[in-house]
Amino acid sequence: MLAKRIIPCLDVDGGRVKKGINFVNLVDVGNPVDIASTYEEQGADELVFLDITATVDARTTMRDVVRDVSNRVFMPLTVGGGIRTVDDMSALLKAGADKISLNSAALARPELISEGAQKFGNQCMVVAIDVKTDPTTGTWYAYTHGGRKKMEWEALAWATEAVRRGAGELLVTSMDKDGTKSGFDIELYKALESVVDVPIIASGGAGSVQDFIELFAHTGVTGALAASIFHFGDITIPYLKSALRAEGIMVR
Repeated sequence: MLAKRIIPCLDVDGGRVKKGINFVNLVDVGNPVDIASTYEEQGADELVFLDITATVDARTTMRDVVRDVSNRVFMPLTVGGGIRTVDDMSALLKAGADKISLNSAALARPELISEGAQKFGNQCMVVAIDVKTDPTTGTWYAYTHGGRKKMEWEALAWATEAVRRGAGELLVTSMDKDGTKSGFDIELYKALESVVDVPIIASGGAGSVQDFIELFAHTGVTGALAASIFHFGDITIPYLKSALRAEGIMVR
């Protein structure tokens, strides 16, 4: 059994870490380099850096910020936002990223996943899926542009397609749960793991230690990503890992 990973997320807008609820009402949290350094000191297993307005603003990810973060931390760094070409991926990897996260661009042109996987390897390609429930049908749909645009793809079908095209990992955020601290969407991740066989990182809804315990106890996801509870000091990573070990959950 793979040890579970605890992964803080830095949602960056204008060079600053931001956090909101359900992808809106963003508040400033701080400097990404300083925050990343703090998480490394706490024992985070990986760090996800998402430039949350790059796609909406039609620009590339801020490579200078990625470089500054990678120069200060040594844990694996996954970077996403505004990545449209293999050249964009290459530039970020040279700046210090270990893995590339694709979202809107992959949905617009799924071949981009395959192109990246062929050049850098499947293990380097993370497809991020922002998922929201249709209130009428209860169906999960994929969204793009920072959660602003609903796609025709049902989330489970897109997850399957992304893996078929070469994604080595999925980062799946429940928009319904994002920032609410009401617990992870267990049913969503159980459904996902029934259709794909790559590691899944769960994101959205973490509010307590018990939420992480339930996620790992009831699903096969290999990583749990959170932002608010770590940014605002609700839970520290050492405390969380200690509590998970006490429940018999293997963590790094």
